[in-house]
Amino acid sequence: MNGCCLTIADDAPVKGQLRFDIITQTLSTTALGRLRVGDAVNLEHAVTPESLLGGHIVQGHVDGVGRVARVSASPGETRVRIDPPHELREAIVEKGSIAIDGVSLTVAKIGDGWFEVGLIPTTLQETTLGSIVEGKVVNLETDYIAKTVIHWMKCRR
Repeated sequence: MNGCCLTIADDAPVKGQLRFDIITQTLSTTALGRLRVGDAVNLEHAVTPESLLGGHIVQGHVDGVGRVARVSASPGETRVRIDPPHELREAIVEKGSIAIDGVSLTVAKIGDGWFEVGLIPTTLQETTLGSIVEGKVVNLETDYIAKTVIHWMKCRR
């Protein structure tokens, strides 16, 4: 849900609803605790070994939260600028992947303390990013390959 790898609990109180067990660590490291009843969320099934991979590799392991700094729309594209936490910046690379609230995207541009993504009309229509506004706090998952390389390099120093 919104980029967080969660397991559906079997005992949803109302038919057609989903219930998840969420621990304190998840609430303290993601934006899930800010959700209110009735808020729209992004949901996606887990990939299995038999699944066709047609996009970026994301795990549903939120690395941190960022804040939407700017949303600018033009015909055919909406640009969203995010201010990520300092500790995530080294793993955010131009043309690398980033998941924002569970939506896997390509980093279009990087600046001093921010990055931008471009959203196509389909993404705006099919995900919660269609209603994204400045100031919103979002879950971020950085590029898995970048994280792995950074970790390996730090361990080799």
